[in-house]
Amino acid sequence: MNDDREIRPFRIDIPQADLDDLRDRLGRTRWPDELPDVGWSYGVPLGRLRELAEYWRTGYDWRRHEARLNAFPQYTTTIDGQNVHFLHVRSPEPDAFPLILTHGWPGSVAEFLEVAGPLADPRAHGGDPADAFHLVIPSIPGYGFSGPTTETGWDVSRVARAWAELMSRLGYERYGAHGGDWGARISPELTRIDSGHVAGLHMNSFVAFPSDPAEAGDLSEAERKRLEKITRWSDERSGYAQIQSTRPQTLAYALVDSPVGQLAWNTEWFDDYGHGVGAMDPDAILTNVTLNWLTGTAGSAARLYREAAASWGREVEFCPVPTGLAVFPGDSTVRPFAEREHRVVHWSEFDRGGHFAALQAPDLLTGDIREFFRLVR
Repeated sequence: MNDDREIRPFRIDIPQADLDDLRDRLGRTRWPDELPDVGWSYGVPLGRLRELAEYWRTGYDWRRHEARLNAFPQYTTTIDGQNVHFLHVRSPEPDAFPLILTHGWPGSVAEFLEVAGPLADPRAHGGDPADAFHLVIPSIPGYGFSGPTTETGWDVSRVARAWAELMSRLGYERYGAHGGDWGARISPELTRIDSGHVAGLHMNSFVAFPSDPAEAGDLSEAERKRLEKITRWSDERSGYAQIQSTRPQTLAYALVDSPVGQLAWNTEWFDDYGHGVGAMDPDAILTNVTLNWLTGTAGSAARLYREAAASWGREVEFCPVPTGLAVFPGDSTVRPFAEREHRVVHWSEFDRGGHFAALQAPDLLTGDIREFFRLVR
């Protein structure tokens, strides 16, 4: 890659005028009507969104969360022509194991605020210092302070190649990878691309599809229920992905101009994915939404779906790197399908949490990451 390899210190410092503009826009929202007694079946309920928007306007404190993010060292660098923002949280333990964490959509690096401290410094959080990690937490190109992208082609493979370059640039010769949502697609690709350096792969919210309908015949009852969730998602909930994978630019005008429009589009997943299985703290939702609002990257983030669509459903090369999977309520992870693609050596199932496990059950996710990587350090 012919890039400026400089690693530049970075600090978040949003102008007050941008925060004032956000509050002004929220106060002038033009609200739609709503059918009676439909709950979530037509989308995010009006009452729920009004509640979140009012808290965003009058109660949510961006500066507090900005300070939380700035408590972690942050940097930018240029990889493959793209600005890449990342947190680099080095452990005080000299023998800590390097680990790259990749967020999902509609998230950001703020997904990992609750797990970063315990993973990097377990001694300070009541854990075993032997479980410490040096953490690299990048913003996916197009998201937040890694956005917007400036050219086509930033698909999953290209992001994974950028991550391999980033870890090399930071001097990490042997490291682990973790991800959920998009991170559970980018991290496996990173492992295949850089298998000589990735010692272990850990994921949550991982989905693999059957290659033949006959495969479903040998599944357990619990596995069949998870497979049914995939089918229901495709029938009832995949509209957002179809739009983002075909017309992201058309969608971008609404997302980048209307904070409530972006809030609704994001809350559909942050809130409803947690509905009944692990409700998410409003501040956690709003920190991710606000970060992408203030950077104007909701439209740019959606482009990842357009770039990646060509690879959906395509068979992938088996990855021999040891893999750990954490399954939370609502996940559609089916072990036989995962084992077709990965050497699964660690499997955990939990009764609380959800799709955004780092936000919904950070203690469980932290513990599972620690347990898995003890096998491969």
